[in-house]
Amino acid sequence: MSMTYTPATTPAQDATLLLGRALGAAIFIMGGYGKLMAAAATKAYFASTGVPLPDLAYWVAVLIELGGGLLFLLGGGTRVVALVLATFCVATAFLAHAKFGDRGQQINFLKNLAMAGGFLAFATWGGGAFSLDRLLRRRA
Repeated sequence: MSMTYTPATTPAQDATLLLGRALGAAIFIMGGYGKLMAAAATKAYFASTGVPLPDLAYWVAVLIELGGGLLFLLGGGTRVVALVLATFCVATAFLAHAKFGDRGQQINFLKNLAMAGGFLAFATWGGGAFSLDRLLRRRA
């Protein structure tokens, strides 16, 4: 499948894709912004949980969460960004939430997997008509 192909969609589907992008992006934008505003605390938390290279991990997390979240919201590089966010969700599910004796962590684990599933749908469908992808494609 070409990464630039967008299936034909109806206006209602395009509106739903926009809403889905906004809902999916919110947790990443808020999380990335929170990490950016609390750099020392985030790095200390990463170090305390055994995350290797906590300074590098911090910047990778901020880039993926804030940068990826904003790109996803705007529909820029939607398919690729959706794959990155899906991968991030699965990775963080296993690295941070695979504590199945803790009901809260079990729920977070499953939520991350559910979000990854949603991002995989966007990797298939793209961002829809109300996206930077579509706007840039029209200008090309």
